Amino acid sequence: MTWKSRGELPSRSVISQRWALFLCLGSFCAGMLFTTRIWTIPENNKGLARPTAAETDKLNVVSEGCNSRIMQELEMKRDKDIYGEVYKSHNSIQTLDKTISNLEMELAAARATQESLRTGAPISDDIRMSESSGKRKYLMVIGINTAFSSRKRRDSVRATWMPQGEKRKKLEEKGIIIRFVIGHSATSGGILDRAIEAEDRKHGDFLRLNHVEGYLELSAKTKTYFATAVNLWDADFYVKVDDDVHVNIATLGETLVRHRSKPRIYIGCMKSGPVLSQKGVRYHEPEYWKFGEAGNKYFRHATGQLYAISNDLATYISINQDVLHKYANEDVSLGSWFIGLDAEHIDDRRLCCGTPPDCEWKAQAGNICVASFDWSCSGICRSAERIKEVHRRCGEGENALWSASF
Repeated sequence: MTWKSRGELPSRSVISQRWALFLCLGSFCAGMLFTTRIWTIPENNKGLARPTAAETDKLNVVSEGCNSRIMQELEMKRDKDIYGEVYKSHNSIQTLDKTISNLEMELAAARATQESLRTGAPISDDIRMSESSGKRKYLMVIGINTAFSSRKRRDSVRATWMPQGEKRKKLEEKGIIIRFVIGHSATSGGILDRAIEAEDRKHGDFLRLNHVEGYLELSAKTKTYFATAVNLWDADFYVKVDDDVHVNIATLGETLVRHRSKPRIYIGCMKSGPVLSQKGVRYHEPEYWKFGEAGNKYFRHATGQLYAISNDLATYISINQDVLHKYANEDVSLGSWFIGLDAEHIDDRRLCCGTPPDCEWKAQAGNICVASFDWSCSGICRSAERIKEVHRRCGEGENALWSASF
């Protein structure tokens, strides 16, 4: 190869490299043009712009508000669900409590009947009627505490404030039961019991208890009365009154109706007398040492001439009668049974008015008394002779009873 030929080769090679470089640059630019992949920074693209601090705070507030509203709705829904379940559970518990109470009362009634059969004590006609027929609802049962020797007192009550015959049946249709309450003598079936049975056949107004009569057994009698009555009659209230007290039945009913919707009612004239430790005195308390130092007083309790308790308290006595302690005085015993209970003590002085002129003045002023008696005698003094006068001057009138709506 000649020098000339060797000198031309480098020249052609250099030109080829330049053209190759131009071609590469041209291809690159063409590619950038046709593919629109030019790297340019957008100047004012709001869609891609970074949010400001104020916008970020606003977004956070909106987000928190949404979350809070959602949580509130969830909590409200949860609270409604919980309330619904609690309401259902409450209704179920009430139904169960009522069922248990009815079963306990039926069991207590069956035990009372069985005990009467075992001991040979007379079974009241009311017990037989209760066993053979369903119970209806009454406003109140009035038990008049009486004794074998009180025939004249009973007749004076029948002649004044206690309706007789068809009127007593009509009173029961109004929801009021009235019975003389008495047990049996120490020699069951003796002359005293036969006299009461003959009187009951004539008037049909006795409630016979499985109880041995005696003045020192009044606490036991009171307990047996409430336990028996609540098992015989389904009433709102159970009243105990002595047979030497005058009672205005309609006024008593109107008084009790005002407390009908309340649970565990204990109503009477509340008092707190001294605890008497001296032997031989009236109302002596053998267990005086339980009430503290000498000279102490009893806890508040209703005086024994007349008081009333609601159905649930009577049921409580019926269920727990075997373990309820008895003090010497029956009104103290009754008060002691409710000391540990959430019972409402209602002090109503119209349940312990004096005899005329006290009850008469109050009647003339439009404040008719429920019960009237003499405190000095713990009842109406010589009640068999004087109760007619008390009835005439302090009675509410027969129309008041029959026109009353309970």
